[in-house]
Amino acid sequence: MNLEEIKYEKKDAIELLNNVEKDNMYVYGNEYIKFLNYAKTEYKCVEYAVRELEEAGFRNIYEIEKLEPGMKVYFVNKERAIFISIIGSSNIQEGLNIVGAHIDSPRLDTKPIPLFEAQNMAMMKTQYYGGVKKYQWLTIPLCMYAVAYTSKGEKLDLVIGEEDTDPVFTISDLLPHLGREESQKKAGEFIDPENMAVIVGSMKAKDVEKSPIKANVLKILNKKYGITEIDFARSDIRFVPKFKASYVGFDKGIIAGYGQDDRVCAYATLASLLNISKEDKIPQRTLVGLLVDKEEIGSEGATSMSSSAFELFLHMMLYKMYGKASGLDVLHTLNNSYMLSADVSAAVDPLHESLSDVQNGNILGCGISIEKYTGSGGKYSANDASAMYMNKVMSVLDKSGVAYQMGTLGKIEKGGGGTIAYILANKGVEVVDCGTALLSMHSPFETASVADIYMTYRAYKSFFKDMN
Repeated sequence: MNLEEIKYEKKDAIELLNNVEKDNMYVYGNEYIKFLNYAKTEYKCVEYAVRELEEAGFRNIYEIEKLEPGMKVYFVNKERAIFISIIGSSNIQEGLNIVGAHIDSPRLDTKPIPLFEAQNMAMMKTQYYGGVKKYQWLTIPLCMYAVAYTSKGEKLDLVIGEEDTDPVFTISDLLPHLGREESQKKAGEFIDPENMAVIVGSMKAKDVEKSPIKANVLKILNKKYGITEIDFARSDIRFVPKFKASYVGFDKGIIAGYGQDDRVCAYATLASLLNISKEDKIPQRTLVGLLVDKEEIGSEGATSMSSSAFELFLHMMLYKMYGKASGLDVLHTLNNSYMLSADVSAAVDPLHESLSDVQNGNILGCGISIEKYTGSGGKYSANDASAMYMNKVMSVLDKSGVAYQMGTLGKIEKGGGGTIAYILANKGVEVVDCGTALLSMHSPFETASVADIYMTYRAYKSFFKDMN
């Protein structure tokens, strides 16, 4: 064998695509942009997924008495997570092909009682969700997404700021002339998170002496939606960037938008299952897509990967398939399963190369990233995929002509990060992290290569169909 055949070099993903596939890449990119612009919260992601799944013939598993090979089902967990499955011809206990992503993203949530007035403005107190650089959230246009309940029990699904006729919201920042002391502080310190209050009003209510601007906001919300101040505490109110996702660069080779961590992988998971479902062929192994919540704050809680909801889903599948389901059956199923932990990784930033091991880093445009391990330092809090499993996954992608690259999240002691991989690995599932590389991760406007986005979809589809 010559040298070119035995050495490893990253490949330009676009070079592996013919003209038809390049056209398909942009068709996929256009649909992905629509998804990003609609699904800016975990609630909206689930809503979008349910609509698309039902149009494709998937049914809520609670509506089905008997499962048969080829059937398509989903399970919604508390409006903020969803599990999707296509039943295969083999016994479920022989193992599942699982792709798991998360649909929550860094944002600003309101405090339970957020509204106050100061200096002729009404503002809402917030608490940031997930890992953010606080300064990135100042002086940008924000939209409000809320799932709210009134004291009368009425549920409201509110989106304010996305339409051109809507008002937007924002957080003020110091002018440079008064920010000299502030500018001497470290970036993580010069913004007090208690001061990240969103401006929501400036007009006074008539005939109100105490806090007339706050009163006016409350009157508007009560008149339009029936909301009272205590109702903030029974609501999920998120502020997210107004920015629309779009192509970047003269060549349109990049897509930028809010929430690509991890909706780029979530959308690819959903899209691959939807497209497989249209094929007139029953898969051998049962396919499962997991779109879960709370990853950005440690995967704890009822809608996270750590909850018992997935085991409940498996119990239901086994019972509706075979008329029985035990804890032992579930354990056998998980122990025989394969999974891609579908989460993003960091691309090498050309302006900050020193923070990355370039040889083992992710280069934008070189395909989906496979990370044998994440964690930090000495692989702490990491799932470390085995040699056997790495070989199986890489072989599937090689066979399908998917461009992929070996990646790590920066230099060893410069930082670290985790995914949901370890959670299912702890249950006996073979898992490896496999997702799209991003620049500006966790920012209000993350960027990814169009080719990598498309290869992510192709990788998940190949894994679902060919992993045996």
